[in-house]
Amino acid sequence: MAAAGSLPAAAARLGRAVAAVPEARLESVRVLAGLFREAQPREMAEESVFRNLLEVLMSASSEIEQVYKDSCELVDLDTCLLLIAECFRCLRNACVECAKNQHVMRNLGLISTSVHLIKLLHGIQTREELLLTALRCSLQFLGNIAAGNGDSQNSIWKCAFPDLFLTCLTYSDEKVVAYCCMVLFTCLNSEKVRDLLDPGNLTVALHVLKVYKEQLESEWSFLIVTDHLLKCPELVKALYAKLSNQERVTLLELMMAKVSEKNPVNSEEMNMFMRHADFLAGCFQEKCEAVLKLTSAADAEDEEALVTIRLLDVLCEMTSSNGQLKHLQALPGLLETAIDTLRLTHLAGKQTVNIFTATHAMTGQEEISHPAVGFKSHLIRLIGNLCYKNKENQDKVYELDGIPLILDNCSIDDNNPFVNQWTVYAIRNLTEQNERNQELIAQMEEKGLADNSALESMGLEIEKQDDKLILRSVRKKPL
Repeated sequence: MAAAGSLPAAAARLGRAVAAVPEARLESVRVLAGLFREAQPREMAEESVFRNLLEVLMSASSEIEQVYKDSCELVDLDTCLLLIAECFRCLRNACVECAKNQHVMRNLGLISTSVHLIKLLHGIQTREELLLTALRCSLQFLGNIAAGNGDSQNSIWKCAFPDLFLTCLTYSDEKVVAYCCMVLFTCLNSEKVRDLLDPGNLTVALHVLKVYKEQLESEWSFLIVTDHLLKCPELVKALYAKLSNQERVTLLELMMAKVSEKNPVNSEEMNMFMRHADFLAGCFQEKCEAVLKLTSAADAEDEEALVTIRLLDVLCEMTSSNGQLKHLQALPGLLETAIDTLRLTHLAGKQTVNIFTATHAMTGQEEISHPAVGFKSHLIRLIGNLCYKNKENQDKVYELDGIPLILDNCSIDDNNPFVNQWTVYAIRNLTEQNERNQELIAQMEEKGLADNSALESMGLEIEKQDDKLILRSVRKKPL
């Protein structure tokens, strides 16, 4: 209550200080900034307070412009920067959970004035703490005036996009970058995301992804990508084309995080995921053979191969979702590509000793940390998923001679953890209600081409009925 009672006096003091020396203005603004930390003074604030703060900021802008024009040494730049930072602190605090103040400030033109001032501050050739503080506070103000306020978000977008974001997302100060991401996240919606598709604006999205890659603790950049950018398949496709292979890996890891969410999805989101699936499956089919570069120890970190590995990871996760599975099962060429890639990597592992060679004893930390560890396991997982309750794909694997290939991978392999389990899963999906596939495996076992102990480990056994070999599940005997 005492704070609310002191508001009129502080407001009057600011009114008198507008035309006073900078030091007097600074002190009066600082008092108000402190008062606006509490809800009641914020609610009681009158328009005249914000009009006076606008006048102080405009005066500061003029002084900085004077520095630009003739390097005027009469301007006390330090005091000017202190005053700008304090004004933005005051405005930032006054916006918190107060729509009334947000509207008043926007209608007075404080958003356009702030954006103009940020651009001026960016041009000052110094990285001293006073300048950084002024920039940080200015962006925090824009974030607060936009919070929960569509009109302010639209106003910022109109004044600041794309120039301010292009400027601040590449700034040398991590906090300036983080607060810029906060403003961008707050302003974005499905309509504004489409603005990023313009070739001149796509750079904003590219910068956000670079921020995430370089500053892994930047929560705002993560949220921009997962909550906004990934919801526009056309933007993802345009972004992907512009990214380096390292950046593609980063984008695919973010897509993996989104796809792995267990939240229920509506029809619009399902359509979005299906469009992503089409695109990623196409990328995988186009670049899958790049993984063979990893047979050479010298190419263990080949970036194009790392992209292929991440593409497979995302496709495995997508085919684990019932909603996306049927769509991916029907995609032309995906199953064939998975089988071909498994055959190529399996053959490469037999021709020379490399990461695709089955190994039964860990030889050290180097192999375990190899990026291709588990690649064949994931190919078998993808094949198994694509054949789940799908007769057409079961038959396709038979025709492509994929069943013997999968069975040949059923062994302990330190380079492919869980390969046995994924092979069991794939064979079960391939043989479910498919007599031809069951008969093929039974014939292979009789001829010694399939390991009976491996079949037993899958819970399967061969039985002869009427001169016909049948593959059936083994029922556990009761204890």
